Amino acid sequence: MAAAALLLTGTFGTGKTITADAVGLQLEAASVPHAVIDLDEIRRMWPPPAADRSGTSVDYRNVQSLAANYLDAGADRLVLAGVCENWADRRRYEAAVAVPLVVCRLLAPPAVITRRLRDRHLDEPDELAWHLKRAPELDAILDTTRVADAEVATDSRTPLHVAAEVIRLIGWGP
Repeated sequence: MAAAALLLTGTFGTGKTITADAVGLQLEAASVPHAVIDLDEIRRMWPPPAADRSGTSVDYRNVQSLAANYLDAGADRLVLAGVCENWADRRRYEAAVAVPLVVCRLLAPPAVITRRLRDRHLDEPDELAWHLKRAPELDAILDTTRVADAEVATDSRTPLHVAAEVIRLIGWGP
């Protein structure tokens, strides 16, 4: 099996991380060697670099290192969860993983996104306000840039059902 990577993208609250974990569970059940990489986690540091407040340069370098290590250790599939806003970002992620990359955008209605963000940021009013303002802006950017090869709605199905649909759409399974 030739190595390949999947990047799950979408605005905040669409279920990128939980879907990546569910894709990992489905790959495990099918005995497919894989690794799951949460892009938010691998760029998390404080304070962020002065020249890179968003952490993107750290993100790409970490993806490159992790992908190489996981592939070298025997992973055939890499599952990434994070925001990919434009084609330049997509090309950087594909270069970082050094294997063919497919991008799947996850979608949810605004009311579902708002509920999920409120649940996630219960005790973080400033974070909640920022995410609630930025989520529709990011969604509009993703509508315009069209970096995804496939799209899957996440609002009316369980993460395992969403993962199964993603796997089917990108050609990683039956």
